[in-house]
Amino acid sequence: MLALMKKIHYALNTARIADFLAPLALRLFLAPVMISAGYNKAVSFDSTVAWFANPDWGLGLPFPALLAFLATATELVGGLLLLIGLLTRYVSIPLMFTMVVAMATVHWPHGWFAIAPGNPATSTALPLAKLGIPAAQASLENSEEVGKRLSRARQILRENGNYEWLTEKGGLVILNNGIEFAMTYFIMLLVLFFQGAGRFLSVDYWIERRLAPGVNV
Repeated sequence: MLALMKKIHYALNTARIADFLAPLALRLFLAPVMISAGYNKAVSFDSTVAWFANPDWGLGLPFPALLAFLATATELVGGLLLLIGLLTRYVSIPLMFTMVVAMATVHWPHGWFAIAPGNPATSTALPLAKLGIPAAQASLENSEEVGKRLSRARQILRENGNYEWLTEKGGLVILNNGIEFAMTYFIMLLVLFFQGAGRFLSVDYWIERRLAPGVNV
């Protein structure tokens, strides 16, 4: 048994035949996210500029038209480049910067969770709260309040609306809009920055083969 485990371990650490699958999966996951975000900004560009500019209900940023254009172009072009695996390491940099800006300007005040946990017993903050981390404990307390509001909202909908129809496509949740998703995308982009687009199914790979035919890539 031990010999078999050693063989498997050696094979996993030396075989490269399928090592392109992980960066490919990251690219295919991230590309539609970025393209969709950029496209939505582009088709309602005036509203995007207004949101960037307004300090009351928006971000209150300087040079809103310029920043809105840069964000839109970065997500659209960056998403397309990720899709085909071209200039992957380079385009990951502005995309990571975009995620940092989004976390700092939009999501940071809302904490970690993108969707507010409504049950303290199943919240992913529970293990950290048991370790005594204040932010996690606060999250658990908040989830109790969220649970009460969700319960009340469900009651109102059942009494006054077609609850089954309203929840047919998904359960009722409270959007928290924390940094969770933006941080996840940042980490995925960070992996692509260090690992590249992967072999075989990326333009970067074939360019590198063309430019350095004697190098094992």
